[in-house]
Amino acid sequence: MVKDTLGDLNTDSFVKLLSKLIGESEYVQNNPPDLIPEEDRIVRHVLDALLPYSTQTGGGPLIVNHVTYFPGRGNVIVEYPGTVPGKILSFVGMHMDVVTANPNDWDFDPFTLSTDGDKLRGRGTTDCLGHVALITELMRRLGETKPKLKSTVVAVFIANEENSAISGVGVDALVKDGLLNKLKEGPLYWIDTADKQPCIGTGGMIPWKLRVTGKLFHSGLAHKAINPLELAMDAVKEIQLRFYRDFPPHPKEQIYGFATPSTMKPTQWHYPGGGINQIPAECTISGDVRLTPFYNVIDVMKKLQEYVDDINNHIERLESRGPVSKYVLPDEDIRGSLTISFDEAMSGVACDLKSHGFHVLSKATEEVVGYVKPYSITGSLPLIRELQDEGFDVQTSGYGLMATYHAKNEYCLLSDMCQGYQVFVSIISQLED
Repeated sequence: MVKDTLGDLNTDSFVKLLSKLIGESEYVQNNPPDLIPEEDRIVRHVLDALLPYSTQTGGGPLIVNHVTYFPGRGNVIVEYPGTVPGKILSFVGMHMDVVTANPNDWDFDPFTLSTDGDKLRGRGTTDCLGHVALITELMRRLGETKPKLKSTVVAVFIANEENSAISGVGVDALVKDGLLNKLKEGPLYWIDTADKQPCIGTGGMIPWKLRVTGKLFHSGLAHKAINPLELAMDAVKEIQLRFYRDFPPHPKEQIYGFATPSTMKPTQWHYPGGGINQIPAECTISGDVRLTPFYNVIDVMKKLQEYVDDINNHIERLESRGPVSKYVLPDEDIRGSLTISFDEAMSGVACDLKSHGFHVLSKATEEVVGYVKPYSITGSLPLIRELQDEGFDVQTSGYGLMATYHAKNEYCLLSDMCQGYQVFVSIISQLED
């Protein structure tokens, strides 16, 4: 009955809306301090689509709330009221910011929607403006057709998902203000993954920075220097060996189908500059830990600090390179040294595979896609672990393509988005029974 009323995705309407959203993607790139997104540019199109069916205009039943904590950077909470108090389901996590795109690197304009057969191309099509448009179309259809549902259906479109340098703008602020509390009564579907299958596990993330201090000297007199580049390489290797000893692959990773175990590796290298004939005084290596959710982020940070303290205390024992590559100059009483620091860490999540929300999503996926094959990755999603810890039944899914996630030449498939719509309808329908 619900399925008949809500039907299939109106593809013309969806593509038209997505075209408007991708047209704004240049202005919602998130990479502070250079690029601060103006999510209200996306909000405007979402409101244009939904307000005609809202209580605000008297045109329909949708309750629409535009919540802003920072000028120009709003969130939108849309509610379609059901008849049974406390019976609720929600779609959350469709974010209105995107990662950066350099038009010079792309084969087509990232900031204009283009089509190529089934492909919808542009920055945000997969992550996550495609989902913003998709859930907007779902809520619009509910507002238009007004099916009598027991469940209240809530959609939460969020600001500021792609970067944690600035906080208090998006879902973290909504949770803090209690605006999502009532979503605890039913399953919460976080719609920001890919490949049409339930994503049942994500990784924690610890960004780290290792600052290495040596002693600057002429490279022809290497015995009088402490080479911080060599020290950094040797120290990182030792830290990695200890990390993999203390945080090996966890047995539960098999059950959840994680593609990789936890990893700790360097991804950036900085040094202050100087001549090629100078051994510099310092350098900094940065990287991250991606941690499966069966380990604790705080424990790992403590361990990394312990490794660094121990290496500092026994730096003369650290393996070095060649006869004059030394990390201690006893005659001058100088020792090389390391300091580690961390940016804001986040925890991974393992979805509850026994929950009603998971079974409903699995059944809907099997029904629409033809099979169900949940997967896990050590990519990270902000805040869903905190939601789970606060008592939400969090499940995650998405209908873009993992292969184009954060990539150049990003695209999604219209046929996948149509299936996503059918999955959402099936979820609503199942929860009526």
